[in-house]
Amino acid sequence: MNAKVIVVTSGKGGVGKTTTTANIGAALAKLGEKVVVIDVDVGLRNLDVVMGLESRVVFDLIDVLEGKCRMSQALIRDKRVENLYLLPASQTRDKDALDPEVFKTVVRGLIEDEKFDRVLIDSPAGIESGFRTAAAPAEGALVVVNPEVSSVRDADRIIGLLESQQVNEIRLLINRLRPKMVASGNMLSEADILDILGVKPIGIVPEDEGIIVSTNVGEPAVLGKTKAGQAFMDTARRMKGEDVPYPKFEEDRGFWSVWRRLFGGA
Repeated sequence: MNAKVIVVTSGKGGVGKTTTTANIGAALAKLGEKVVVIDVDVGLRNLDVVMGLESRVVFDLIDVLEGKCRMSQALIRDKRVENLYLLPASQTRDKDALDPEVFKTVVRGLIEDEKFDRVLIDSPAGIESGFRTAAAPAEGALVVVNPEVSSVRDADRIIGLLESQQVNEIRLLINRLRPKMVASGNMLSEADILDILGVKPIGIVPEDEGIIVSTNVGEPAVLGKTKAGQAFMDTARRMKGEDVPYPKFEEDRGFWSVWRRLFGGA
């Protein structure tokens, strides 16, 4: 992906946007980029917890937007990964405190003044003002979708809204795939999702209990050794233009044979 400012969104809540933001941000930083992840879910604020940085929050995004602090005061540097930073959301305000135009100016400053290579924006669920503000400065989008009908339907709506806002690079991340269920016909396959959404996927993350552990301890999965962590790392490498093959799951040969056919793998 060439986009420097990427919104991570879905439409449906609970599909793994925040986990995706934390892990893709950490993975890109591990690959040498200077990355900032921004939590735009004002009033809730979960990205700091997933990243294990909640105890270090002093100022937040709204403080920056309202000029109550400098950007450098609100940015939290992750000590485990060089060049990874967090700009947290506010827990005490609501989404109406976010002005899209001011937010665009702040994001532009992160690229031009703070010299970040990549800005990842963790969007709130839904299609209301919070989403529209999160998408306002975006040049690209990672649409996170679970292989279930309701998630795919909501993703379809989100993709249409992103296109209407001139977000040019839209990529799909299929999260929580269960190969055995796909093989038995009890879960949507990637071919089904492609037929419905018409968006090229850039990553597939399998269902992995390790994600629950990593979230609870506040450590992105890409910093450990889990299947999901490896899948997020591979996704980040594809975002940087590397030709990374998709893994093979023994439980579901038919599923991955479709991937190899679609994307020219061995």
